[in-house]
Amino acid sequence: MNDLASGTSSWSTKLVHGGLRYLEHYEFSLVRHALMEREVLWGIAPHIIRPLRFILPHHSGLRPAWLLRLGLFLYDHLGGRKKLRATTTVDLDGPMGASLKDEFHKGFEYSDARVDDARLVVLNARDAAARGADIMVRTKVLEARREAGLWQITLADQDDDRTYTVSARFLVNVGGPWVDAIIQAAMGQNEAHNIRLVQGSHIVTRKLYDHDRAYIFQNADGRIIFTIPYEEDFTLVGTTDQDFDGDPADAAITEAETQYLLSAASEYFKRPLAADDIVWSYSGVRPLFDDGASKAQEATRDYVLKVEGDKDEPAVLNGFGGKITTYRVLSEEVLEKIERRLGARGSRWTGDKPLPGGDFPVDGLAALEEELQRSVPELDARTVRRLARGYGTDIRKFIRPGALGLDFGHGLHEAEVDWLVLNEWARTAEDILWRRTKLGLRFDGNQQSGLAEHMKNRKADWRKAAE
Repeated sequence: MNDLASGTSSWSTKLVHGGLRYLEHYEFSLVRHALMEREVLWGIAPHIIRPLRFILPHHSGLRPAWLLRLGLFLYDHLGGRKKLRATTTVDLDGPMGASLKDEFHKGFEYSDARVDDARLVVLNARDAAARGADIMVRTKVLEARREAGLWQITLADQDDDRTYTVSARFLVNVGGPWVDAIIQAAMGQNEAHNIRLVQGSHIVTRKLYDHDRAYIFQNADGRIIFTIPYEEDFTLVGTTDQDFDGDPADAAITEAETQYLLSAASEYFKRPLAADDIVWSYSGVRPLFDDGASKAQEATRDYVLKVEGDKDEPAVLNGFGGKITTYRVLSEEVLEKIERRLGARGSRWTGDKPLPGGDFPVDGLAALEEELQRSVPELDARTVRRLARGYGTDIRKFIRPGALGLDFGHGLHEAEVDWLVLNEWARTAEDILWRRTKLGLRFDGNQQSGLAEHMKNRKADWRKAAE
């Protein structure tokens, strides 16, 4: 109903991971499927998904070392790891622990992966569009009713301020934290209460240490937080877990959450974190399936799919819960359920076909960056890395020497803006600065205004080009 990834999908911890802490809640099936997906997703999107090593310091007052090692042994072997590195021990008296308090001497280092979550959404939308799908951003479902054997769905195009109706044989409702609201308002089922809204908040600070590892910190309350190198100059710290009541669009980090994250990280770092270290924060609401768990952090992260509708009437599939890491297998299961009603359409293929820009080997990112630097020498090294890791081989389609156009700041050129508007459904400066890129962390007010004014002035040209 808004921009792509403007909801929960861009408010994650930005990881493709098995979920080490879910082993304590006996979510072995969820962890196994997520672990299996890590290398699959890395293979189809090696530009936006990259391996990341995590250091788990041993805290003598919390879980014993043998229990940590057992959990990591399971983590290494439960999902059929092939390319990611195995767990090792790490001496925290050396460089990997230089920023930590002196009481931490030993840790364990294991593998997961990082992901640009918002770009993952956009690239899936682009891939779908290339295969015949219509992607309608800023379009809200007002009503869905069964009529004459079909769904009649009333849509509101919020860009053009118009409403219209489309028909469908099968409706899939994967509205994230709004999934129950859609069932209630659009379908008139007021009794729908399937999800538990859990708010997760993050802070982004100035870089807290110089190496390229992430940390996973245990807390006395049984929860964990991550500190993750982020956009070269920053560190991402999160997440929180607390129940949420209200409109998910209104979610914002609370003072209590901010203090929790600062305090939890300060338990480990030599230099305590303070509010002045924070350069940005964000908060989102996860739509977890309501399994009756007593604590928000114990609620299942697995997904539940329910199909409703007799065989003689158009069906609806409602999706609840899920993780970024298992989005692909969730999607395939949705398609299987659709095929049971509408007939088979083909075999599975999503695990082998690269997402746009991802058609290069998982170890080929450095070569791609070198190619871009050679072909467009006017780009600085930081911009080269950002472009290669955001667009992959698609950079060859719009980044050319002598044809970059205006520089709006920090390496964002007119050629890239044109690409994002014409090919990736960007409509506003916010779409570009906070979802298609993360340059909002670097742009000042004047640069943001300059980009917004340019986009306003070029709107008619872009509309004509799209036609």
